[in-house]
Amino acid sequence: MWNNWCSAPLILILTMIVSGNAYAQTKPQVVTVVINGQSGKAAMISIEGRGYVDLAALVRIANGTLDFQTKQIVLAFPQSGGNAPATVSPDQTDQSSMSHDFMKAGVEAITLMREWGSPLVYAIENGYNVTDNWVAGYRDKAADGLRIASLAAKTSADRNALQLLTNEFEALRDWSNKLVQAHKKMDVGKYALSRGALKNEPESQKIITCGHFLALMLAGGSFQDDASCH
Repeated sequence: MWNNWCSAPLILILTMIVSGNAYAQTKPQVVTVVINGQSGKAAMISIEGRGYVDLAALVRIANGTLDFQTKQIVLAFPQSGGNAPATVSPDQTDQSSMSHDFMKAGVEAITLMREWGSPLVYAIENGYNVTDNWVAGYRDKAADGLRIASLAAKTSADRNALQLLTNEFEALRDWSNKLVQAHKKMDVGKYALSRGALKNEPESQKIITCGHFLALMLAGGSFQDDASCH
């Protein structure tokens, strides 16, 4: 889930060969991208005839997940593809299948949790000031994402997955509060001295493992359970 939360947030781009005229401008422009029948807006810049589009935007349009691991980028997309129905009936025969609306909301919730943890780790490890108000902005966005996912939960599989999402949010909240308090007490110097020390702590590893699992599960569309999310 955390890509590499000890790294600064990166703007990741995917190279797309642009047919037709060569573009010389570097000023971003908003374009419509269509992936398997699903369309959405994404920012694009053109350099020497090649268009560069935000990879995260492409993943969002396709309702997939994006994960950064050591020396690799992992993309996952729903098996049902872009033309999946908007909802799945609660009396479906496959009780492990999640509805399309919930999968989309769940992916967004996980993304917001990642966007909460990543800058917090970066700030702690690099000695930046961390305040309650600063952290609250990220936490509130993640809480809103979880609320939207809860509203989208319609099937038993959705509700089971929602419980795991909620567990991850609560674990991340407790971890975040702990780091903020440690920063207030000037007890975070050890993280600045050893790169990766914060990420490698058992509590952090558990949250990271659960986040990876949830991202892949939501992209796959079938509910599964994992001990890291409990």
